[in-house]
Amino acid sequence: MNYDTLFSKVVSRSKASAIRELLKVIARPDIISFAGGLPAPELFPVKEVSAILQDVMRTHSKEALQYGTTEGQQVLKTELVKLLKETEHVSVTPEEILIVSASQQALDMSARMFVNEGDVIITANPTYLGALQAFQVAGADIIGVDSDEQGLLPEALEQQLLSLKKQGRLCKFIYVVPDFQNPTGTTIPEERRVQILDLAKKYNTFILEDSPYRQIRFEGKPPRTFLELDNNHGNVLTMFTFSKVFVPGFRLGFLVGPKEVIAKYVILKQAMDLCTSPFLQLVAAQYLHRGLLAQHITEIVTCYRAKRDLMLKTLHQYMPQGVTWTKPEGGLFLWLTLPKHMNATQLLSKAIENKVAFVAGVDFYPKLNVYNDMRLNFSYPDAAQLVEGVKRLAQTIKENL
Repeated sequence: MNYDTLFSKVVSRSKASAIRELLKVIARPDIISFAGGLPAPELFPVKEVSAILQDVMRTHSKEALQYGTTEGQQVLKTELVKLLKETEHVSVTPEEILIVSASQQALDMSARMFVNEGDVIITANPTYLGALQAFQVAGADIIGVDSDEQGLLPEALEQQLLSLKKQGRLCKFIYVVPDFQNPTGTTIPEERRVQILDLAKKYNTFILEDSPYRQIRFEGKPPRTFLELDNNHGNVLTMFTFSKVFVPGFRLGFLVGPKEVIAKYVILKQAMDLCTSPFLQLVAAQYLHRGLLAQHITEIVTCYRAKRDLMLKTLHQYMPQGVTWTKPEGGLFLWLTLPKHMNATQLLSKAIENKVAFVAGVDFYPKLNVYNDMRLNFSYPDAAQLVEGVKRLAQTIKENL
């Protein structure tokens, strides 16, 4: 049977994640990996989750093991309303929240919701690879807007929006990861957020805000989210996830937006998976209700801050001249830039020979046209691996300058 003649356009546009494919290649225990975006497993709240799992089975087993509503379990949404009020100073109703299978599902749904083949969306350049995958599958024309050490540039954004307007084309949405961006680790300052939001309103589009890392802040005052800055005017949809601050294996996240838009997402989700696991939602709700999340985030921040500091110190000690890197105020990643004549993709195979791995930066660019960057993760390796891995990477770069 020749299935090639039967595959849909969606399948033909799909391609494997460079990160996921790389993780399969570097699974050997002797390779130190900076490639994944994995939380540190030693920080998982095993004891607390185990106790809550038993409590949920003892007290709510019928609800936990049954189908749930597509919108999400009301008890979890109630906790999320409180969480957003306490941590983000945002007032929302349960009808403005949709529980999803982590933010990756929200990205996929957003692409299906708003993008017809050939429609324009704008992202930072570079941006999160998983978002690019979701948008590409939907057939979007993805335009990357230049960034600097403070994220997406408003001037470059307006230039692109104006150009599209002159062509009679509408930007469906502007996708941003404003806090400790994946892959660069940069954070958009509040003044620039206001400018970007104003541009979205001026050119009749909206902000799709992706906020997986916001709570993992090591220093400085957090800028207000686009969601808060919008003040319920309907120009922002925001995605949150528990994957980086609770349990990634639960695949739990939530989308916040105008209730009439969330209602459309609900219809779409009904066709996708009916509902996100009620059992895991009830466990997460209990975890929030018991006040355990804030304490756990404090532990994560303390651990990751030390790891970031160690990576920055070791990079400074061993990297050759001409190599630069970002200095993130939080999150899981930093972004290393090689001299322009070097190609990080070609360097990767040599790094693996030296038993260290990273993610080449080219796949984070919509046009796949920049080759001398790489993403380094500092949350997963332990201290000894961080130091040794940076040494190996620095040696590989020196050997190939």
